Amino acid sequence: MHVRRTTARRAARVGVLAAGPLAFSLLVVGPADAHGSMSDPVSRVAACFAEGPEHPRSAACKALVAAGGTQPLYDWNEVNIGTAAGRHRQIIPDGKLCSAGRAKYRGLDLPRADWPGTRLASGAHTFRYRATAPHRGTFELYITKDGYDPKKPLKWSDLEAKPFAKVTDPTLRNGSYVFGGTLPKRSGRHLIYSVWQRSDSPEAFYTCSDVDFGRSANAKTPLGAAPDEQQIAADAHKSTVSHAEHAGHAGHAGHASADGGNAPAAQGGQLAETGGDDRTALMALAGAGALAAGGTAIVLAARRRQARDRA
Repeated sequence: MHVRRTTARRAARVGVLAAGPLAFSLLVVGPADAHGSMSDPVSRVAACFAEGPEHPRSAACKALVAAGGTQPLYDWNEVNIGTAAGRHRQIIPDGKLCSAGRAKYRGLDLPRADWPGTRLASGAHTFRYRATAPHRGTFELYITKDGYDPKKPLKWSDLEAKPFAKVTDPTLRNGSYVFGGTLPKRSGRHLIYSVWQRSDSPEAFYTCSDVDFGRSANAKTPLGAAPDEQQIAADAHKSTVSHAEHAGHAGHAGHASADGGNAPAAQGGQLAETGGDDRTALMALAGAGALAAGGTAIVLAARRRQARDRA
C-alpha cells in the first residue's frame, strides 16, 4: 500500500515538472518582436537616443525629453502602429506623422528647425535602416515638397504624393537593411519620411529624418549620428520593447507602453511577430494550455489512486 502511494506521488510530481516547463516555454518563447529605425539618414528618435536619453546635447532632443520623458528614446526602435495594414494616411493625423499618432512619442512631432540630422546631396544615395528584429516587408521613402517649413507641424500634404524610393525585402547587412534610391533635387532643410510596412503582419513602422541639402539661407541642420552597437546593447535592458539579438528581450507576449497598458492592446492586439502570423501565438497558447491540462489530469489521477488505496 505504501509503495503504491509513493509511486503515485512520484508520478504526479514528474507529470507536473514535465508539463510545467514545457507549458511555460511555449508561453514565453515565440516569434521575436520586430523593430527598427532609419540610421542613414538618421531618424529623429535614433539621433536623440544616440545623444543619450538622460543628458541629450541638442536643444531639440532636450525638448523631446521634456515633452515625453526618456522612455521614448530607450524605445527608439518602436515608433509603430500594430494594425496599420497600409492605411497610413487614414489613421495618422496631420501634425502627428513623426510619432505615428502615439502619445508616447509626441515629442517627435515638435515643429522646429534645429533637429539633429544629416547633410545630403541630390542624386544616388545608399539608405540604411537598423533592424533590431528583421522581417519581410516593404520600405517607402517620401520627401517634403519645395517650400517645406520645419517650424510648422508636418502634414501629409507637405510630402510628395509618391515615394521617391520603394523596395521590398531589401538586403540585410550587419543588422541593417541596405538599399539604394535617388534623392530629388532640393535645397535647404527638408524631411524624409519612411514607412516600413510588414508583409507578415498589419504592423508598420515610421520615421522622420531631418536632412539638409545646403545652398539655402536656412540655418544649417546640426549633425546627428545613429546609435552604435555598443550603446544599443548597453541600453537594451532599459527598453520596454524587444531587442531580438539581446538575451532576455526576445519573445514576449506583451510589453509595457507609455501609451498606457500593454502595447499589443494599445495597437489593436497585434503582436509584433517575426516569420509568422497571429496564429503562431495562438498555437503556442493552445499548446501550453493542453500541456497544463495534461499535468492537471496526472495530478487528479494520482489523487484518485491514493483515495482508492486508503479505502
